[in-house]
Amino acid sequence: MKIAVIGAYGKTGRALIQEATKRGHSVLAIAHRQHDDVTYDNLLIKDLMDLTATDLAGVEAVVDAVSAWTPETFAIHTTGLSHLAQILSGTETRYLKVGGAGTLYINADHTKMLKDRADYPADWLPLADALVASLSRLRSYSNLAWTYVTPAFNYDADGAATGVYHVDGENYLAKSDADSYISYADYATGMLDIIEQNTYIRQRITLVGGEA
Repeated sequence: MKIAVIGAYGKTGRALIQEATKRGHSVLAIAHRQHDDVTYDNLLIKDLMDLTATDLAGVEAVVDAVSAWTPETFAIHTTGLSHLAQILSGTETRYLKVGGAGTLYINADHTKMLKDRADYPADWLPLADALVASLSRLRSYSNLAWTYVTPAFNYDADGAATGVYHVDGENYLAKSDADSYISYADYATGMLDIIEQNTYIRQRITLVGGEA
């Protein structure tokens, strides 16, 4: 398969590209600026908002792993999503968005999210709100083969690649925050399995390390 990963130099992007390459896929790495500490065989340096249908021609899955950590850049989670949706809507190309655990529901009627919990870190709230907006916008596209893939609450860049993970839905099911864990490597394994198996179309799911 040909897979595009946007945000190629972020920690998630790097893990995804490593896993996809290991599996023999053709990977188009996309970033708005080049880094010198890693080399990609197929690299496109271009701002997300400047991407065109021609840039993504022949791509079977687009993974949006863009990281935006400041108020000035949060909008890319929504405006960038809309731009990609305009390019990909009506095509067979999948769009997979790397989400955030703050968007997971903590009550049965789905009126409260993890970010609404009293002990949720205050400095994480602005990003969580941006990701809630991106998920809401993504749900509005009925002619886009999207999947919103949320990592567990404890998303560990340095964690081991165990190859063991399970898929939860939209609810935060962990008995404690410590139980909600996945390494970047295992998240990448799960994401590539989803792409290869063509599962969870127009769904939001959570990837959690370990057996269910």
